[in-house]
Formats: sequence, C-alpha cells, structure tokens
Amino acid sequence: MLMAHQSIGLKGILLNGNAAQQSKYLPRLATGEHMAAFALTEPSSGSDAQSIRTRAVLSEDGSHFVLDGGKIWITNGGWAEVFTVFAQTEVDGKDKVTAFIVERAFGGITSGPPEDKLGIRASQTCEVTFDNVRVPVENVLGGGD
Repeated sequence: MLMAHQSIGLKGILLNGNAAQQSKYLPRLATGEHMAAFALTEPSSGSDAQSIRTRAVLSEDGSHFVLDGGKIWITNGGWAEVFTVFAQTEVDGKDKVTAFIVERAFGGITSGPPEDKLGIRASQTCEVTFDNVRVPVENVLGGGD
C-alpha cells in the first residue's frame, strides 16, 4: 500500500530535483518499492526552519558533505530508504539552509522508537539521527543539472 504520507518526502525531488536525481529516485518511490521521509523539524527549532542545528560540512576534496544532527516527528522515519533532509551549510562564510537527498544506505542513520500517537497510526513517526553521514555533492537538492 502506498500512503499519501509518502508524498511530502518525495515532493522536493519531484519539484526541485534535477533530471539525474529524478530518474534515480522517483521510479522506486512512485511504485512504493522505496519509502520517503521529510526531515526538517528539530527539538530547538519548532516552526523556525532557519534555526535548525543539523549541519552538513563539505569535505576537503569537495566530493561529499558530512551530515550530523537530529530530527523529530519524522513521518515514515523508521521505514524510509530516502530522506529529504534540511541542514545548515556554510556559503560564503554564512549559514544557509540546504536540502539534501539522503539514502539510509549511506549509513550513520538511526531511527528512534515510533511515537505513540492518538491518530494516523498507519504511518510511523519517530526521531531520526544522522551521525557522520557522507552525502555525495550530487545529492544537494535544487543544485541544478
């Protein structure tokens, strides 16, 4: 069963992904073979996305970012193979929120226990932690073709 809750996790790829990102991720997400999650909310940021603390640092060789931080209330967080993750990156000496396509297969991703929700029990919601996750630069969302 493909849940409507999946759409928020893949919509960024659909709307802002380049052709390579769309062809790599959307077919498996559309069929339900893979599940997606949208990882923005953090304990200290609430609705203020600019104040997130999850950080992605570009490697010295420029080939990947190292992602560290934690997210809360992530729908499909325990099931997803693909995450749209928002993190602070340094751009021209200033912090900028950047979106990344992150695969669970990259390693370093752990999911907390499912939240005991009053409703919408068909979707799992949990905390997700990113610990030294190596994200290829080509997985910056909205980075162009």
